[in-house]
Amino acid sequence: MAVSDQSPTGSGFHAKSEGADVLAGIDLAGKTAIVTGGYSGIGLETVRSLAARGASVIVPVRSPERAAQALAGVAGDVTSAPLDLADLASVRGFAENLTNALERLDMLINNAGIMACPETRVGPGWESQFGINHMGHFALTRALMPLLQKSGGARVIALSSTAHKLSDIRWDDIHYRDTPYDKWQAYGQAKTANALFANALSRRLKASDGAAFAVHPGGIFTPLQRHLPTEEMIALGWLGEDGEPSELARQGFKTPEQGCSTTLWAATAPGLAGMPGVYCENCDIAAPTDTSSPMTRYVGVDPHACSDESAERLWDVSEALLAEA
Repeated sequence: MAVSDQSPTGSGFHAKSEGADVLAGIDLAGKTAIVTGGYSGIGLETVRSLAARGASVIVPVRSPERAAQALAGVAGDVTSAPLDLADLASVRGFAENLTNALERLDMLINNAGIMACPETRVGPGWESQFGINHMGHFALTRALMPLLQKSGGARVIALSSTAHKLSDIRWDDIHYRDTPYDKWQAYGQAKTANALFANALSRRLKASDGAAFAVHPGGIFTPLQRHLPTEEMIALGWLGEDGEPSELARQGFKTPEQGCSTTLWAATAPGLAGMPGVYCENCDIAAPTDTSSPMTRYVGVDPHACSDESAERLWDVSEALLAEA
């Protein structure tokens, strides 16, 4: 099984580096970026950091009122446009409008997502975590490919997670039609899909000198946890019995300002040239999972999430799903 070269670069940054640290000295004037999920959590901090360095940032929004309130205090060239990743017609409309309006797209940051939610269906009956986290972004990126290819050197960032370790792609039953739904396994599958998507996409951007990278941002308290009851987060060790962040979370979790840094590093770092499709964490390329380490669940990337063969297989499956939708 061919896998991407997961060799850390020695970037000089670390797990608690902030977005401003990563972008220090980088001029993004004249660059255009799209950040899905850019009005809450690490997405909002990503937008704030890009705009501060001169980029024009477009934020797709499902809730215009919430987005307007969240983005009101962000300085710089930041605009929004309607998009619902669960609605393919909305995705197509957004992409068509942007393709007509923009001359170039330098960065597409597929940051939006849902986690461990109750079983729901989107689009033509897709399991919602796979449908939104992967297929919505797959459809969006496919529709924006002419812009990305025209830009030359464009970068696409797919937000994955260490949760990819929970599940490979369930090739025989991706949408839980024949087996009972498991919300964490479904989330793990979606995060594996995000990583494989970046792997396959890089080969399709190569001719225009573009690249795609998968990013694990780290553990962060954001609205992503909105489907998790307090009792479950206590059981996971994220919260103490008092409902406040546990010692584990205080030591290991990142702030949103720290959580956006790997995304920004992958979107701009010169040191990633010639390393397309890799999975990144803590502002560097992640090493392969060390199964002998006590941190094996939280650090590194598993082989199934950086397999070239699986990436191409998922691309074909995703194309077929879109064609049937």
